[in-house]
Amino acid sequence: MTYEFLQQYWWFIVSLLGALLVFLLFVQGANSMVHSIGRTEDGQRKVIESTGRKWEITFTTLVTFGGAFFASFPLFYSTSFGGAYWLWMIILFSFVLQAVSYEFQLKKGNLLGTRTYRWFLMLNGIVGPLLLGGAVATFFDGSNFLVEKASLTEIGSPVISCWANASAGLDALLDPWNLAFGLAVMFLAQMLGALYIINNVDDEDIRSRASVRLVGCTVLFLVFFLAFFVRLLLKDGYAVDAQGVVFMEPMKYLHNYLAMPLLAVLTLVGVVLLLYGVGRTVFSNSYIKGIWPAGIGVVLVVLSLLLVAGLGGTAYYPSNANLQSSLTISNSCSSEFTLRTMAVVSLILPFVIAYIYYAWHSIDSRKLNREELKEGEVY
Repeated sequence: MTYEFLQQYWWFIVSLLGALLVFLLFVQGANSMVHSIGRTEDGQRKVIESTGRKWEITFTTLVTFGGAFFASFPLFYSTSFGGAYWLWMIILFSFVLQAVSYEFQLKKGNLLGTRTYRWFLMLNGIVGPLLLGGAVATFFDGSNFLVEKASLTEIGSPVISCWANASAGLDALLDPWNLAFGLAVMFLAQMLGALYIINNVDDEDIRSRASVRLVGCTVLFLVFFLAFFVRLLLKDGYAVDAQGVVFMEPMKYLHNYLAMPLLAVLTLVGVVLLLYGVGRTVFSNSYIKGIWPAGIGVVLVVLSLLLVAGLGGTAYYPSNANLQSSLTISNSCSSEFTLRTMAVVSLILPFVIAYIYYAWHSIDSRKLNREELKEGEVY
């Protein structure tokens, strides 16, 4: 295995984890609609108990995604997580709120009351996907940071990277295209959340309301995502030449799709699967498994987007403050020894995925209903 292959391999692994994370945001999507889908106390309890079975998988995937980025591309980790800390801290805080809310919402004598904790869950369901989408959009639109590797030798201040302004990452949300992609991810999470509730909760009233929300969220998702995607294909991109010099190339991301047609096929197949899962669920009252084709479609689309952002001689984390500070998979990765060692460890990943599938299947072997709620907490 060459060093270049290891770099590309680990970008694929990180991209796959990111794609799985976006799919698992159905937990946040469902929680953001708990009041409109649940309506009654009994209905809201069913929605919360249903997502409560899976929230730990989403949170674990988020942590694993961050950990994989740290191990394989440490310069990105120090630049983005260290420089744009307000953006990432708000994301993390919203997920901590989620964990606390699941733990304490039904405890007797809890200080804030059940209703407050449910509002916290809804807040995480909106803020988490919105800000994660905005953060990912900076892979294509750039961020304001500076990188100076020579600073590592300075004894007084061995800081390689720093943010170019005092916003600490919040300036990403001032870019309307970052915000558009963030809204697309938020509505996508709600789509997946509605599909998940339809599949997991055995209640016709809840399924009917979730189906209505599914239609509205799908329309809004398509508006924001198609606007972002079409603009992405037509905009100038951040290319890297053989000497590592970053320059602007017209329609770079379109060129990447043409140069790597497999990624274009994955995107097309993913969109078809997503729309199939939504369409069949909406038009067939007896079909409740739309979460699976839609989920696979989401993973394929997000995976292809992230691969297009980092492969094909592209800077995956562009700097708007100084173009040559932009990060690529070659100038921000770990040493060859580290990547090679982690590649061996990553061979256990299929077994981990198999265990998650087994656990998921075991948990969902019985649909959530009123009788099960009477037994107490089910997550």
